[in-house]
Amino acid sequence: MRQKSCYRIFSGHIIRQHRIGESSLIDVLLARNNPWWESDYTAEGLIRRESVISTLRPLLSPRQALFLTGLRRVGKTSLMKLLIADHIANGTADPRDILYVSLDDYQLEKKSVHEIVEEFRRIHRHPFDRPLLLFFDEITYRDRIEVELKSLFDSQPVAICASSSSAPVLRDKKALLTGRGRIVEILPLDFAEYCLFRGIVIKTRDKHLTDAYFEEHLRDGGIPEFVRSGDPEYLRNLVDDIIYKDIAAMHGIRNIQQLKEMFLLLMERAGKQVSINKVATILGIAPDTAKRYLDLFTRTYLVHVIPRHGKTNEQLLAPKKIYAGDIGVRCYATGLRDKGSLFENYVYLKLRPQKPRYVYEEGVELDFVTERGELIEVKYNAEMNEKQKRLFANFRATKKRVITSVADALSL
Repeated sequence: MRQKSCYRIFSGHIIRQHRIGESSLIDVLLARNNPWWESDYTAEGLIRRESVISTLRPLLSPRQALFLTGLRRVGKTSLMKLLIADHIANGTADPRDILYVSLDDYQLEKKSVHEIVEEFRRIHRHPFDRPLLLFFDEITYRDRIEVELKSLFDSQPVAICASSSSAPVLRDKKALLTGRGRIVEILPLDFAEYCLFRGIVIKTRDKHLTDAYFEEHLRDGGIPEFVRSGDPEYLRNLVDDIIYKDIAAMHGIRNIQQLKEMFLLLMERAGKQVSINKVATILGIAPDTAKRYLDLFTRTYLVHVIPRHGKTNEQLLAPKKIYAGDIGVRCYATGLRDKGSLFENYVYLKLRPQKPRYVYEEGVELDFVTERGELIEVKYNAEMNEKQKRLFANFRATKKRVITSVADALSL
């Protein structure tokens, strides 16, 4: 006997609800991952990073692609869900026109993006020319997805938001969408967001507590779920996932112990210039291997490198300066023992969108000069030495700042 379909009214529309016996697996899977199709959706339980949301919101428009990248578990998926909730709340998109899919779901690995979108249109009886809002999470592991995305853009009125935890992957996939794609790196929580996620409210009368809470942030870092849970196993699992899955498995590296040793070595040297040859010597590996490992750590945002300020050949040939992708990950690896270096790492992450470089002249180093020409030296509760003072005074810059306190750092 044929089963009957049931119907329900949602947002003024009649939605056909298939019984499990009639539904394909993908229908059920998509419905589970898109709860706004069948009920009100407010992204309950997710904490808003308003400054990030306000930056992303205008970038998601028809026939445009917004690519989110950054460290694993830095909150890219949550931001997607918040963007979806905003579109629904503001009435800028019908809930049935919004599709969210995590492309690392093994149940979808045999389905192309085109097939998934076709299923989506079929479920809601959408004609081919109906505008859609598509969210594709973790596109890293999809071969030739850039071709599929371009095909979607060329043939259908869609806006796409996609995420990846690998910078080069997104740059490669953006290439075919020249003029229609924007990459935004999602950084770990800064201090204001850290307080928000922990429920810390510093009243005006309690400003004297700011430094103490800031030092807790230096210890905990800015990975949202870890900040909320405080479970040290979370960071261990995060680092292991990146090293085992995103680096070793993806790139065919068998010696996991070498990767772990190099990661720890880089965390120990965060905030310093790093010589690949010296790293190779310490680890007993070839310089080419050390260079390859460093590149893989930067691809996955565990480590950031900045070049020396100067001419192109100086930037290419001089040693790079190393910073941790998250200060909490660094503390997990090295412990909370060099607050000055952690403080500098915090300042670097705040300056990262400005593409800072370090200054090195005649054996004297200054921390950052931004692409806007602003010179910044970081001295946590300390002072520059005489040589640094002279270089700082004589260096041509649009603006100069010395960051010595928490208040200075929070003004960035």
